[in-house]
Amino acid sequence: MRALRSIVDLAPARRAVLEDGYGILKPLPPERFVDLREGEAEPDDPTGDLAYNAEMRWEAMAGKGYLTPVGSFFVRSHAPTPSIDLASWTLHVEGPGVERPLELTYDELSNMPQESFVRALECAGNGRAFFESLFGRRAEGTPWRLGAVGVAEWTGVPLREVLERAGLKASAREVMLESLDSVRMRRPLPVEKAVEEGTLLAFGMNGGLLTPDHGFPLRAVVSAWAAVASVKWLGRVHVSETPLSSPWNTEKYVLTGGEFGARREPVEERGVKSALELPWPARLPEGTHVLCGRSWSGYGAISRVEYSADCGPWRGARLFGENIPGAWARWSIEWDAKPGQHEISVRARDDAGNVQPDEVGWNDLGYLYDGVVGHPVEVF
Repeated sequence: MRALRSIVDLAPARRAVLEDGYGILKPLPPERFVDLREGEAEPDDPTGDLAYNAEMRWEAMAGKGYLTPVGSFFVRSHAPTPSIDLASWTLHVEGPGVERPLELTYDELSNMPQESFVRALECAGNGRAFFESLFGRRAEGTPWRLGAVGVAEWTGVPLREVLERAGLKASAREVMLESLDSVRMRRPLPVEKAVEEGTLLAFGMNGGLLTPDHGFPLRAVVSAWAAVASVKWLGRVHVSETPLSSPWNTEKYVLTGGEFGARREPVEERGVKSALELPWPARLPEGTHVLCGRSWSGYGAISRVEYSADCGPWRGARLFGENIPGAWARWSIEWDAKPGQHEISVRARDDAGNVQPDEVGWNDLGYLYDGVVGHPVEVF
């Protein structure tokens, strides 16, 4: 465990007041991102979401280390990145599920015992674009391919520590995390998930402070669940003794349609996925190539990765480097590329026995696509 104070000087950040910005503040160079920002809310959307989104290009991870650099990390925001004055910011912890309401300043929070862990964050809609190729119709929402995922080292205070300081009651049932963005994005967690070891109130990312687009000054990191649960720009934690709801777990981020029928089940755990570190589509010269990629799971560590070229037999990939549960594993394959159009498919298995399926069932909002994807490659 590393204390963030030993890594960076917090004083400049304490003095900072973010300039008003529109949408996403960090640069989005086209060699690293697909810009998916939308300037208008969807009709009849109860949240007012404007979809300030930027997808990581997988080729930008080629030759990189285990962690996703902050400058390449995908962005999914429901409103423009807010301007937050750290000098006046406080985290409010309240509700009938705690004995003692708290107002924690940044200094008070950062002086609490800190923890660091490496975890993936993945948008629930990652892979949504592939519903169209499988079913011949688009699912609603941003057409992410596979780049709405990233792995970082997160530093902060476990949410359970804050809740215990507030006197968490035995009768507490749910915990609502609320953002300071302009739509007050919010989503509840069962209290059991809120106090798990993998649920963090993070102020650090990859050894530095959170940057504005990724939640400065404070965000949640909820391990294993879709990133919608990892609310950014936190300002309020409300603890209830009864079930809670918001548009982000009743209207949006729900599984509905297809096999779910009229039900609206909140999106929670993520499945097993894989991606090649190649452009989409890719072009390669004829010859033997060592191709690399990454596989990840919300359920555990990756135990095996296989690949198939042009629907041929499945062959094992070589795993290398770190393989952290809840993050991802890197792997490589050797492929003899012949001229023409090809597809390379990859599937993974985790240590809990979960395997990427060949196909997935439909849901209207295009969430949790974890099927095997054929990556198009032209060889010249």
